[in-house]
Amino acid sequence: MANEPRSGGSPAQKTGLRVPRHIGVIMDGNGRWAAARGHPRTDGHAEGIKALRRLVACCIRYGTGYLTIFSFSSENWSRPAGEIRFIFSLLHRFVDSDLAELERNNVRVTVIGERDRLDKSLVALIARVEARTAKCTGLNLQVAFNYGGRAEIAHAARRLAEKARDGALDPAAVDEQTIAAELYTTGMPDPDLILRTSGESRLSNFLLWQSAYAELVFIDEYWPEFDETIFLRVLEEYAARDRRFGGLEATAHG
Repeated sequence: MANEPRSGGSPAQKTGLRVPRHIGVIMDGNGRWAAARGHPRTDGHAEGIKALRRLVACCIRYGTGYLTIFSFSSENWSRPAGEIRFIFSLLHRFVDSDLAELERNNVRVTVIGERDRLDKSLVALIARVEARTAKCTGLNLQVAFNYGGRAEIAHAARRLAEKARDGALDPAAVDEQTIAAELYTTGMPDPDLILRTSGESRLSNFLLWQSAYAELVFIDEYWPEFDETIFLRVLEEYAARDRRFGGLEATAHG
């Protein structure tokens, strides 16, 4: 993996940066980055993989515990079939080239989202990645693939309804914790920070439940331009926020 984390202690400790425990990233702008340079959209997706490597390296180096990336939404099926095939081929290539490096860097990979519409070979690839990294104890990398936040909540509601129908759950006992336990992200902390690139200022169906108290940072750069300099700028923006979680005083979470 390019840009491996450097040794010598945590840079965040040296600089006094407050690093989020969990960062969510909407990696937006691959196609526009390519179009601005007169390149095909597929070139933007290929460069986006390089930016992802830089992001993972930054999270390892600065001590982020959880990283969730929005790689393919349930709405992305409306894109041209050729582009979808290319994105899927990139996933295969990324796994083939980077899986061993992720293991060496102690990164645990899980994939969240629906797998029903995915090709069997892709489902098998996902299972292989999760199995190979299951014992890793460093950065937790969640890949939101064929994922939609509303669908996630609807699926959780359906599962709770089935439990209530079968007598395994008292409807009066359903609360926020009960719902959260049925989400793909059960067992993970909610994101402290959600970053979106390319100048767009919306969540686009990403971690809708989990982002209730996340700090939202929107930057103008396209995703292929992401690097450590931008990462540090985002951390500085995050550090400047007062996180009150509905209270009156700032809280030092994340």
